[in-house]
Amino acid sequence: MRHGFKHRKLNKSIAHRRAMFANLANALIKHEQIKTTLPKAKELRPVFEKMVTKAKTDTLHVRRQLISFLHDEPMVAKLISVLGVRYKDRNGGYVRVLKAGFRFGDCAPMAVVELVDRDAAAKGKDSGKPVEVETQAHDQKEGHAPKAAGLMKVKKDKGVKVKKEAIAAAPKIVKKTAKGG
Repeated sequence: MRHGFKHRKLNKSIAHRRAMFANLANALIKHEQIKTTLPKAKELRPVFEKMVTKAKTDTLHVRRQLISFLHDEPMVAKLISVLGVRYKDRNGGYVRVLKAGFRFGDCAPMAVVELVDRDAAAKGKDSGKPVEVETQAHDQKEGHAPKAAGLMKVKKDKGVKVKKEAIAAAPKIVKKTAKGG
């Protein structure tokens, strides 16, 4: 008998489901609209709505509970400061699940999960700082693409010091072959 097992297993272990819902919730907080499979979307709704309800009260205990689930402090800060304030007068129903056809490869039913009264400009934004990537000068002159990530120089904005400079040349690996026969 299945008493007390009311949620879908989604063919995943408990730890995998918890991590998956944390990642989906982080993406939903960041972009305010995501596309996923329909069963995952239906299971994400109660998880996320409970988090928004908690985020309405900005206390240290609530903040720590949300961090322990999401593992992403900037997303928790956005959840409390933006979404908690946005839905302060709303008594639930923060998430909308819309069916979005079927996936091409395996014909899985897809759905769009979006926040009610969402900010349309938030879709596609990242919370991190922009990073500018430059290749080495000789690669640019010769028209070659960098062959490894180590041959790239990374610059960050606003005076942040770069931890790694470009590696001049990777050490060559020489194969020794046995002579004779």
